[in-house]
Amino acid sequence: MNPYSLPLLFLCILSAGNTVLAVADCAQTHQKCSHKKELIDEVSLDEVHLGTPEIDLRILNSYGERPRNIQNLFITARKSLSSDPTAAFAENAAILQASLSSGLTHLGGPMLGEVKAHGVKLWVRTIKPAPVSVIVQTQDGPVTFGPVNSTVESDLTAVVPVDGLLPDTPYPYYVTVDGKPIDMPESATIRTHAAPGTPTKMKLAFGSCLHKRGFVNHSLLGLIRERGNAAILLLGDLAVDDRNNHLGLHRSDYLLRDLSVAWQAFSASIPAYAQWDDHDYFDNDLAGIPKSFTDADRRSVRKVWMQNWNNPSYGFGDEQGGIFFRTRIGPADLIMLDTRYFREGDPWTEGSQTTYLGEAQMQWLEQELLKCKGPFIILTSGTMWSDYISNGKDSWGVWDKTGRERVLSFIEKHKIPGVLLLSGDRHGARGFRIPRKSGHTFYEFEPASLGGLHGPPIKAKNCSEQLFGFAHIHAFGELEFDTTISDPEVTFRLIKSDGTQLHETRLSLSQLTPPDTSE
Repeated sequence: MNPYSLPLLFLCILSAGNTVLAVADCAQTHQKCSHKKELIDEVSLDEVHLGTPEIDLRILNSYGERPRNIQNLFITARKSLSSDPTAAFAENAAILQASLSSGLTHLGGPMLGEVKAHGVKLWVRTIKPAPVSVIVQTQDGPVTFGPVNSTVESDLTAVVPVDGLLPDTPYPYYVTVDGKPIDMPESATIRTHAAPGTPTKMKLAFGSCLHKRGFVNHSLLGLIRERGNAAILLLGDLAVDDRNNHLGLHRSDYLLRDLSVAWQAFSASIPAYAQWDDHDYFDNDLAGIPKSFTDADRRSVRKVWMQNWNNPSYGFGDEQGGIFFRTRIGPADLIMLDTRYFREGDPWTEGSQTTYLGEAQMQWLEQELLKCKGPFIILTSGTMWSDYISNGKDSWGVWDKTGRERVLSFIEKHKIPGVLLLSGDRHGARGFRIPRKSGHTFYEFEPASLGGLHGPPIKAKNCSEQLFGFAHIHAFGELEFDTTISDPEVTFRLIKSDGTQLHETRLSLSQLTPPDTSE
């Protein structure tokens, strides 16, 4: 037996008594978490956007009807959270009573985030304020991290740091709330990254546009896990859909995510890094402080986002806001930008000064690019860097051509190596070359296909720079890094949810390094 593994029977015993999420029989749990489950009710994009209680319940049951107690909990919570735009999970008597009646010990998680060579952070939402601990099985026996208290102020969430682990090693773990073990998916595993600078091979999944219904997709999420991806980058249009400043409905959409068996199995073993786009933020194509809303609305939406994800950090903090960050994932620096919070101007009004990132975030980006250790840098935008689809609608090319040129020319000027551009938003999966006057070529990959939803034309008109285009498919992007060779490589693959590989592009570090044009 692997010295780091917890015996399966032990995990079953720890979970006994927490019956709601079907963990008493571990073999049964594994079956329920299998990615082989079939879709029985496909909710359309228009229905997802509408998001009535009936539609949301259909999403919850779209891969098979959930147990009655889980459905009743969601119906009760949905009613309570929709009744008041400021409604929360904390101090909510209706949700607490429904949770207790259902036998639940927690409402969400565990969800992994910010994995490093020696640890990870773990997110949980409880049903009432309580201490949360994480017990990791190491070669020297179980080690406890925490407790960290969930509170009314955090809307019953707790993030527990786990540290002191060995690099590139899997660790089974379980979680306690108020000293009692909670239900755990059989997949629950922490896998640390290789130590910085260590030659390695690593896979990283990414994509956008789950639009709620993707969180219940057993085939997609199960395949991402089975392919050995170290983490997933979620580039926007995720769990919340067009809820504007109704914070109660934002929270209801997150509960729908967290009650998904497929997401539970996924998030307990694959760390997630998330950025928002328009539908997460307020509504379609909205940014900055939209008309009819206030800065207080914008700050409140940001606060709910931070309570429901597990990112390394969030922008400039509460004073200046935003949700962007830089971190390290194995052989790559990851920079996830915020293309919504700071956006200003109106590109359709003559003379209007527009900005995509805002000057402060732009300066932060330039500073962080110079700090990156390489060999690769992943730079993400919620919407497209290129202008080839939908006439650049809602992209850099319409809103801030000057800002985009500033970013790309900065990378060229400083000969920053290994930069990959990732984007989302425009439903479908596409890839583009972005040729530059310097002779350098940037590569943009946009698998906005996690939800398999319809969207704009899949192929750009008269565009020789498009690498591929696919529509109406459930698919994710995958980057495989190889730093064990003299000229490190990254391979992009587009993988359909049935395991079919639809496209592959292999790039070397030398190809991704701007040329030295100095005389």
